[in-house]
This record gives sequence, structure tokens and C-alpha cells, in this order.
Amino acid sequence: MFRPNLLKTKIPVRAATVSFMKPSSRLTVARGFSSSVKLASTKTVTAAAASAVISQRQNIGRFRTLSSVCAVLATTAVLYASKDSNVLALEANDSLGDAICHAIVQNDFKALKKLAEDPNFTPNVYHRYGWTPLQVAVIQDNEQMVQFLLDKGADPNLQDQYYPRSHQAASVRQVDFSEDLLPYRDYREYTALHYAVIICNPNVVKLLLEHVADPLARNSHGLTPREYLYYVERFTGEQNTEIEEMLHAKELSYPKDKAEHDERQRREQFLKEKEYRRKHPLEDALKGRIVGQLGPIHAISSAIRRKQNGWHDEEHPLVFLFCGSSGVGKTELAKALAQNLHGKQLDKGFIRIDMSEFQHKHDVSRFIGSPPGYVGYDEGGQLTEKLKECPNAVVLLDEVEKAHPDVLTIMLQLFDEGRITDGKGTTVECKDAIFIMTSNLAQHEIADEAELLRLEASVSSDAQTTGTATVVEPAKKNRNDNKEKPKEEQTQISLSRQFIERTIYPILYNHFHRDEFLGRINEVLFFLPFSEDELREITSRELTRWADKARTRHGITLTWDPEVVNVLAEGYNIRYGARSIKYEVERKVVNLIAKANENDDVMDGGRIHVVVDKLMDKKHRICKIEIIERGGDDSKKNKGSWFGMKK
Repeated sequence: MFRPNLLKTKIPVRAATVSFMKPSSRLTVARGFSSSVKLASTKTVTAAAASAVISQRQNIGRFRTLSSVCAVLATTAVLYASKDSNVLALEANDSLGDAICHAIVQNDFKALKKLAEDPNFTPNVYHRYGWTPLQVAVIQDNEQMVQFLLDKGADPNLQDQYYPRSHQAASVRQVDFSEDLLPYRDYREYTALHYAVIICNPNVVKLLLEHVADPLARNSHGLTPREYLYYVERFTGEQNTEIEEMLHAKELSYPKDKAEHDERQRREQFLKEKEYRRKHPLEDALKGRIVGQLGPIHAISSAIRRKQNGWHDEEHPLVFLFCGSSGVGKTELAKALAQNLHGKQLDKGFIRIDMSEFQHKHDVSRFIGSPPGYVGYDEGGQLTEKLKECPNAVVLLDEVEKAHPDVLTIMLQLFDEGRITDGKGTTVECKDAIFIMTSNLAQHEIADEAELLRLEASVSSDAQTTGTATVVEPAKKNRNDNKEKPKEEQTQISLSRQFIERTIYPILYNHFHRDEFLGRINEVLFFLPFSEDELREITSRELTRWADKARTRHGITLTWDPEVVNVLAEGYNIRYGARSIKYEVERKVVNLIAKANENDDVMDGGRIHVVVDKLMDKKHRICKIEIIERGGDDSKKNKGSWFGMKK
């Protein structure tokens, strides 16, 4: 039998690959390959396809030319394609995956290392037609690149998703993967270990097994790598005893090795996350989005830190109640927390439910799902269905005081045991979830007390269980020092424990009428009205936001005097919070700019500067805009022209 040197030739004879060698030798291999297709695919092909394969095997001896053999193999591939026409190659074209695979095929190790320096580099990216860089490196018999990709974290158990949907895809297969593989053959679910068996390189097999490649993984024909090796030996005539022994030994020890590997990976990931949290504290991330409210920020950050480092009760989820006036950052803090914890998975990691929609008793069915036989049974509950997708989500229950008491009863089990049963009887485990309830109860009492404390500059030392806001003491005149007082030295105010116990808690108890509900809340955090400095910061952020919109939407540059911030901050209403600043900016600044833009007083490329009208007295100061540059097509044409220059 024909025995090629598999390690030296670029076109080996394999069970899954029939390269174009000598017609006489290839004919013998093609007979065996056709037989293997029949044996390996008995469970997957249709009866018609199987009979066609048998017919091809009986007639293959009649062909005596290379073109005839190719015709048989192409017919077989079409039969494979007909068994599942709905499964296609990957649609997404990841340019990085294509570039990595191209560098490997070209044996350009420098280009591969340069691509690995990209911050978006991942060795597990797929080529647009469904194979991974590691699989390409293996089939190219390039041990150096295999080792490099494995060291970079390549997963050897990823499966090939290639399916020949077109002639173009088949052509790309030969160029970007291997010219020795049949372009129309179904290679779905082949792992890197399957391809290592094809090239019969024990060193590559050993590398993959050392990185916990699964020897029990089955390809699209239901064969494990060791079973697949028998077909390779059958058609090449070579006994690969070393590879077979390695695979057999790994099959016995794989469950234990996989468990140990997963535990090491978990510990390494934990240490990386811990180091990242040490360098980037949660408090800093939250302060970047939330103005003031240092007490709630530090309290919730401390609770999350305990949970992340294992210093928490794993049988109960974290539950918070945010109390305070409208527009002081309660909802925004919940969003910022979810963004920090879940990042790109924010759509699933953040669940917001407006509890004002559950004011009636029958609304309970929408919360957890309708029981069998009732309308909406197949839809599931608004909360339970989302918790099934992400059991560790940040759940915001907005305006919880408006919910029906029966809905609160369901929350008792949810907050106490971290599980909830939906209308279908399915129990959803969510002990790792973080539940945040917001409420406007006692908002007037909290606001009035905070204003009184700010006037008296009263300080409390317990910032972990009470709300905190910033107040700046009157600046002392100093001829030699005109610098502002650092934020760290700013005086903090907080609600006294006596006020909380005597005033706020009775209001909460009188509304909910159940101690067991409030007793399941880890911490009640209070959000106080903003100080003057915080109001100026909010105003500056709002102006900056509109400046970005003016630039991106209309091509207009917007600037303002510092005094404008002070004038707009005076429009703050303690009952409406930051929203009052937002509306003030829209009324006094954005309206003027929009009108100027509508009248073509300023257009794309123009510049506007906002100032305070100095002709008005201090009690009636208003903002006005100065058009520095009109912009528009005319100014663009004259820009840089001698005649268009202003003298």
C-alpha cells in the first residue's frame, strides 16, 4: 500500500483529506475513502444519500483518471450538503480572524506576533468561514505557531464550523486553511485534535493534550480523535501507536484533568479580577458618573467588594433600598453599578422594572408569569424570564412603594433565599443577583433635614449606614493662598441616626406594614439634595453634553463663560433634583441656539459663545449667545481665501 511520509510532504493522504497526487495511487485511496464515508456517516445521512454513497463505491473502480476520482468525491460532498441545507457557514466576516489565519498559512511568524500585540487580539477569533487560527496552525503542521497560540490562550476544544455553501467558500477554504483538504467536505465539529490526528504529528497531539484538549470530542461524523485515527491508519497503512496511546491515556484521565484545569483557571481569573479591582476601585468608577452622594457610593462599593472577595453570605442576595428626592441619582447609581459589573453584557446584566406598573393584585401574574390555563402562560414573567438569562444581574425595582402588597409578598422569598418560582413551577436561582429598590418615601423630610444640616454644617461620623453629601465651608480669606480647598478636605454632612430612627423608619413601616420585608434589606441608603458645588458640576456636565450634541449633530462649536454655570445653577429646585438643572439649561441656552440655527444665523462650522447679560441686575440675570462664526457653505468656500479674510 502507498505510504507517504506525513511529516515531510505538504500533501499527505488522510482519512478526511484526499489530495491530488498520482492518479493510480489516489484511486486506491479514494476507494477506501468512499468506504469510510459510508461507515462514518451511517447515523447521519439519509437513506437516499447512503445508497448513493454505496453506489459510488461500487462504480469507483471504473475510473482511471484523476478527474474521474474528483467527480466522485464532489458528488459525495453534494450528498453531505443535502442532508442539512439550513446549516451554513458563519456570516460574520471578522477581519482579525482572517488576517491571523493568513499569517499562519504564509508561515509569517513575525506578522502573527505583530497581530498579537493588538489590544483586541484574541486567539479564539473565528475565520469568516468558521475555523480557528489554532486549527489552521495544526493542519499546517507548524509546531511553533501552535505553541504560540496555546500560550496566548487558544481554546483547543473549539469546533470547526465550516460548511461549503458556495464555490467561493470552497476556494477560500483551500487558500486560508489548507490546500490539501477537500473543499466541499463537511468539517463541522472537527477540533484541533482531530486535525492533529490527520497530520499524524505526535508532538502537536501532545501539545494539545497538555492544554486540556478533549479526547472525547466527536466530529460531525460522530468520531472521537482516537476513533478517527483508525481510519487514518487504514488509508495510510501506518501504525501511529504513540498517538493512540496518548489519546487512550488522556481519555481515562480527562475528567480529573479537566476539573483541575478549570479550578486553576478560576483561581487565575479571580486573582486577575482582584488585581484589576485594586488598581481601579469601584468607588472611582461610580464617582465618575454620579455627582455627590458619597455615602451611598461608599456603602454599595463596600458591599460589592465583600461579595467579590468571598466575605458575604452566599445564601442570600444583596438587597438595597435607595431613599431620597427625585432626581438625586438613585436610578443613575444603579445603572452605573450594572455597567461596571457587566460591561458589554449590560442588556442582560441590568434589569429595570417600574413597580408603578404592578399596582393591582392581578399584576402579580405579569411579575412571575401566569399559571397554566391562563392568558399569558407562554410569555413568562417580566422578572423571572430575565433572571433565567442572567442570574447575577443588577435588578432595579423602581418606585417600589407603588407596588401592590401581594407583589411585595413574592419578594420576601426572593430576598431571603435568593430564589423565585414562576407561574410554570420552575424555580429560578438568583443568589448572586443584586436587588436595588428605589423609593420617594420621606423625600420631603430627608430634603428638609439635609438643608438644615447644611446650614448648620453638622457632621456625623457614620457614613456607611447614612447618606452623605458634600458641603464646603465659607472660604477664609488668605492673601498668600488663593487656591480652592481640596475635595478631600471638604466637610461632609449626614443624617443623624436619631433622625433616621425617629422620623424616616416610622414612615417606611407605616407604608409597607411589615417588618419582615424591611428586615430583609441589607442597607437603606439615603440620597441628599445637592450642595452648591455639586450643582455647578451638574450644570457643567449638562452644558458639556449639549456641546457634544451640537458638534456631532450640527457641526456647531459651543463654549460658555464660567459665570453662565452659576446663573443656570440658580434654577435648581430641591424637589426635582438634577432634572431641574437639565430643564434650566434647555430653557435658557438650548432654546436660543436652536432658534439661531433655525434662522440660519449659525450653521455647520459655526461657533457660539454663551455669556451672561451684564445689563440685567443680579436678581434677573439671563444668558445670551454671541455668534463668533456663522459657518455654512459660504464660509467654507471663502476659508483660506485672500478676499474672504476679515480685515
